[in-house]
Amino acid sequence: MTAAPTRPRLVELDARDLADRLAEALHVYVAAMGCPPGTARQRRSLWLDHVRRPGWRAVGWLDPAGTLLGIAYGYTGGPGQWWYEEVRRGLHGQLTAMTDDYFELTELHVRPDAQGGGLGEGLLRALLAGTDRRHVLLSTPEHGPRPAVLAFGGVMIGQRCGDLGQP
Repeated sequence: MTAAPTRPRLVELDARDLADRLAEALHVYVAAMGCPPGTARQRRSLWLDHVRRPGWRAVGWLDPAGTLLGIAYGYTGGPGQWWYEEVRRGLHGQLTAMTDDYFELTELHVRPDAQGGGLGEGLLRALLAGTDRRHVLLSTPEHGPRPAVLAFGGVMIGQRCGDLGQP
Protein backbone atom coordinates (compact mmCIF):
# COMPACT_ATOMS: atom_id res chain seq x y z
CA MET A 1 0.00 0.00 0.00
CA THR A 2 1.36 3.40 -0.97
CA ALA A 3 1.04 6.32 1.39
CA ALA A 4 -0.78 9.37 0.11
CA PRO A 5 1.57 12.18 -0.89
CA THR A 6 2.23 14.58 1.94
CA ARG A 7 0.82 18.01 1.30
CA PRO A 8 2.57 21.31 2.01
CA ARG A 9 1.93 22.80 5.43
CA LEU A 10 0.80 26.42 5.94
CA VAL A 11 2.57 28.08 8.88
CA GLU A 12 2.60 31.45 10.57
CA LEU A 13 6.05 32.99 10.72
CA ASP A 14 7.16 35.35 13.47
CA ALA A 15 10.02 37.82 13.17
CA ARG A 16 12.54 35.22 14.40
CA ASP A 17 11.31 32.64 11.88
CA LEU A 18 11.74 35.12 9.04
CA ALA A 19 15.23 36.06 10.22
CA ASP A 20 16.17 32.36 10.42
CA ARG A 21 14.75 31.66 6.95
CA LEU A 22 15.65 34.98 5.32
CA ALA A 23 18.07 33.58 2.72
CA GLU A 24 15.52 30.93 1.77
CA ALA A 25 12.65 33.46 1.66
CA LEU A 26 14.67 35.81 -0.52
CA HIS A 27 15.51 32.91 -2.84
CA VAL A 28 11.75 32.32 -3.24
CA TYR A 29 11.31 36.05 -3.96
CA VAL A 30 14.10 36.16 -6.56
CA ALA A 31 12.87 33.01 -8.32
CA ALA A 32 9.20 34.05 -8.31
CA MET A 33 9.90 37.58 -9.54
CA GLY A 34 12.59 36.58 -12.04
CA CYS A 35 15.03 39.03 -10.48
CA PRO A 36 18.81 38.88 -10.78
CA PRO A 37 20.31 36.91 -7.85
CA GLY A 38 21.99 40.05 -6.45
CA THR A 39 18.54 41.45 -5.70
CA ALA A 40 18.38 39.30 -2.57
CA ARG A 41 21.31 41.20 -1.05
CA GLN A 42 19.55 44.50 -1.73
CA ARG A 43 16.25 43.38 -0.18
CA ARG A 44 17.70 41.71 2.94
CA SER A 45 17.83 44.76 5.22
CA LEU A 46 14.47 46.00 3.96
CA TRP A 47 12.72 42.75 4.86
CA LEU A 48 14.37 42.74 8.31
CA ASP A 49 13.26 46.34 8.84
CA HIS A 50 9.67 45.51 7.91
CA VAL A 51 9.26 43.05 10.82
CA ARG A 52 9.36 46.03 13.20
CA ARG A 53 6.35 47.73 11.59
CA PRO A 54 3.00 47.81 13.45
CA GLY A 55 0.75 44.89 12.61
CA TRP A 56 3.53 42.92 10.83
CA ARG A 57 2.62 39.33 10.14
CA ALA A 58 3.84 36.60 7.82
CA VAL A 59 2.78 33.17 6.59
CA GLY A 60 4.52 30.55 4.52
CA TRP A 61 4.09 27.17 2.90
CA LEU A 62 6.56 24.42 3.80
CA ASP A 63 7.01 21.23 1.83
CA PRO A 64 7.17 17.89 3.72
CA ALA A 65 10.94 18.34 4.19
CA GLY A 66 10.42 21.80 5.73
CA THR A 67 11.62 23.76 2.69
CA LEU A 68 9.90 27.08 2.07
CA LEU A 69 7.66 26.99 -1.02
CA GLY A 70 6.02 30.38 -0.62
CA ILE A 71 5.90 33.39 1.64
CA ALA A 72 3.66 36.38 2.21
CA TYR A 73 3.92 39.22 4.67
CA GLY A 74 2.60 42.67 5.34
CA TYR A 75 1.82 45.22 8.03
CA THR A 76 -0.41 48.15 8.88
CA GLY A 77 0.31 51.00 6.49
CA GLY A 78 0.51 54.61 7.53
CA PRO A 79 2.07 58.05 7.12
CA GLY A 80 5.85 58.20 7.00
CA GLN A 81 6.20 54.74 5.47
CA TRP A 82 7.69 54.61 1.98
CA TRP A 83 4.72 52.91 0.31
CA TYR A 84 2.14 55.18 1.96
CA GLU A 85 4.01 58.24 0.68
CA GLU A 86 4.33 56.73 -2.82
CA VAL A 87 0.59 56.00 -2.99
CA ARG A 88 -0.15 59.50 -1.76
CA ARG A 89 2.16 60.94 -4.41
CA GLY A 90 0.65 58.69 -7.10
CA LEU A 91 -2.83 59.85 -6.13
CA HIS A 92 -1.54 63.43 -6.29
CA GLY A 93 -2.10 63.97 -2.59
CA GLN A 94 -5.75 62.91 -2.68
CA LEU A 95 -5.92 60.52 0.22
CA THR A 96 -8.93 58.29 0.45
CA ALA A 97 -10.65 56.12 3.05
CA MET A 98 -8.40 53.33 1.76
CA THR A 99 -5.25 55.10 2.88
CA ASP A 100 -6.68 55.78 6.35
CA ASP A 101 -7.12 52.13 7.33
CA TYR A 102 -5.16 49.58 5.34
CA PHE A 103 -2.96 46.55 5.55
CA GLU A 104 -0.01 46.71 3.18
CA LEU A 105 0.40 43.39 1.40
CA THR A 106 4.12 43.82 1.00
CA GLU A 107 5.27 40.49 -0.39
CA LEU A 108 3.51 37.38 -1.71
CA HIS A 109 5.66 34.88 -3.63
CA VAL A 110 5.54 31.20 -4.52
CA ARG A 111 8.46 29.30 -6.03
CA PRO A 112 7.89 28.82 -9.78
CA ASP A 113 7.97 25.03 -9.46
CA ALA A 114 5.18 25.20 -6.86
CA GLN A 115 2.90 27.66 -8.66
CA GLY A 116 -0.50 26.77 -10.06
CA GLY A 117 -1.76 24.71 -7.15
CA GLY A 118 -3.44 27.40 -5.08
CA LEU A 119 -0.57 28.09 -2.70
CA GLY A 120 -0.61 31.81 -3.46
CA GLU A 121 -4.31 32.05 -2.72
CA GLY A 122 -3.75 30.12 0.50
CA LEU A 123 -1.05 32.57 1.53
CA LEU A 124 -3.28 35.52 0.78
CA ARG A 125 -6.27 34.12 2.66
CA ALA A 126 -4.19 33.19 5.72
CA LEU A 127 -2.36 36.50 5.82
CA LEU A 128 -5.51 38.61 5.52
CA ALA A 129 -7.41 36.50 8.06
CA GLY A 130 -5.11 37.93 10.72
CA THR A 131 -5.64 41.63 10.07
CA ASP A 132 -8.37 43.95 11.26
CA ARG A 133 -7.76 46.62 8.61
CA ARG A 134 -10.69 47.52 6.33
CA HIS A 135 -8.59 47.69 3.15
CA VAL A 136 -5.57 45.97 1.67
CA LEU A 137 -3.13 47.74 -0.65
CA LEU A 138 -0.45 46.10 -2.73
CA SER A 139 1.81 47.05 -5.56
CA THR A 140 2.55 44.83 -8.51
CA PRO A 141 4.85 45.30 -11.49
CA GLU A 142 2.19 43.84 -13.80
CA HIS A 143 0.11 46.10 -15.99
CA GLY A 144 -3.52 45.84 -14.99
CA PRO A 145 -4.95 43.88 -12.08
CA ARG A 146 -4.02 40.24 -11.66
CA PRO A 147 -6.90 37.72 -11.83
CA ALA A 148 -6.28 36.66 -8.23
CA VAL A 149 -6.57 40.26 -7.07
CA LEU A 150 -9.83 40.69 -8.96
CA ALA A 151 -11.17 37.47 -7.43
CA PHE A 152 -10.72 39.05 -3.99
CA GLY A 153 -12.57 42.21 -5.04
CA GLY A 154 -9.44 44.20 -5.91
CA VAL A 155 -9.54 47.44 -7.84
CA MET A 156 -6.82 49.47 -9.49
CA ILE A 157 -6.05 52.82 -7.86
CA GLY A 158 -2.99 53.62 -9.95
CA GLN A 159 -1.55 52.15 -13.10
CA ARG A 160 1.34 54.18 -14.42
CA CYS A 161 4.67 52.69 -13.39
CA GLY A 162 6.15 56.16 -13.30
CA ASP A 163 3.66 57.23 -10.64
CA LEU A 164 4.83 54.74 -8.04
CA GLY A 165 8.46 53.90 -7.43
CA GLN A 166 10.28 50.78 -6.31
CA PRO A 167 12.89 51.04 -3.51
